[in-house]
Amino acid sequence: MLNSSPQTSRCKSLRILVVTPFGLGGRGGIDRIMDEVRAQLATKPLGDIEVSFVASRGQGPLLLSIPLVLGVSLRLFGTPLGLGPDVVHINVAQYGSTLRKIFIARIARFLGIPYLVHVHGSRFRQSWDEASPFISERMRNLFLRAARTLVLGRVWREFVLSKVPEIEDRIEILPNASASAPVVARPLQRDHVVVLFLGLVSERKGAPILLEALAQLRDEPAWRAIIAGNGEVEAARAKTREMGLEKRIELPGWVGPEEARRLLAEADILVLPSRDENLPMSVIEGMANGLAVVTTPVGAIEDIIIPEATGLLVPPGDSRALAGALQRLILSPDLRARLGNSARAFHAQHLEISAYYRRLLEIWREVGSARKVRSPGSKG
Repeated sequence: MLNSSPQTSRCKSLRILVVTPFGLGGRGGIDRIMDEVRAQLATKPLGDIEVSFVASRGQGPLLLSIPLVLGVSLRLFGTPLGLGPDVVHINVAQYGSTLRKIFIARIARFLGIPYLVHVHGSRFRQSWDEASPFISERMRNLFLRAARTLVLGRVWREFVLSKVPEIEDRIEILPNASASAPVVARPLQRDHVVVLFLGLVSERKGAPILLEALAQLRDEPAWRAIIAGNGEVEAARAKTREMGLEKRIELPGWVGPEEARRLLAEADILVLPSRDENLPMSVIEGMANGLAVVTTPVGAIEDIIIPEATGLLVPPGDSRALAGALQRLILSPDLRARLGNSARAFHAQHLEISAYYRRLLEIWREVGSARKVRSPGSKG
């Protein structure tokens, strides 16, 4: 737990419990965002807010999520005794994640604890559309009873409101964010251009399409690619050998934060040809590093990638279009520089973690202010 200053009594602090999927160091985008929030809290202690983080899925086998969810529920039952949170921040993805959060939200409502719902799953739309009427109604109640709903972009706001129009005055767009990156002087002329993919090596993220696109560029000598991430790595390696590109395409597997920062600093192009997304962190981090971005208009990506301004957009599943966009960037250092500089400027104005952190604190305070003030005699 990150505590308030000693001069502020515990009773006067607003206590926030943030429910994340995997916890500290988790590989998902929302866990990385919440890790950034932890870092902000550690460097800028607050006098009026205490924040705790708890995992509801965990990084082990799925069955271990059951005791984790029960543990979250027990923490909520401490609130009537003055020991639990005043506000619960519930991060929601899709399918099993939604079911776990419905249970946690029901406990919070039973105990009179306000909660906010933060939607981050790339397949949240599919999970709701495919849900049974029984589950769909409980998903609707999850949002209907929430004090606030946070979504990552316009398309997600429209989707949630199509299901729960009653919450229009309680839904807000809060895009993902990342820290600014040091400015790297990339030479306009170099032996080869580095194309970087960061994410799950999977069909959903477009890894097979990327390999097909790179195969179409085999006659272009001035590039190499790094496809970094866990997932179907061995299958991708086998495909690169089959294409005869194993010397030009590196697949290191999962890389940690430090290695990811190094790769971003050394790359020229960030590519993410996903079929489904919410608002991917790799694109945001690529923009922060001044990379030329090539991605697809899925999820909330169109909120941040303006074609020919902050990046290039290609249709999902179209390897020819992807190859064409990559070829343009490989052959045009001026275009890479222009898009990268515009992306960095957009990131600084709209996607920087400090502004995200400040707004999140404001939201927590707004939700907390609606809760009845503790009586002087209550335990804190």
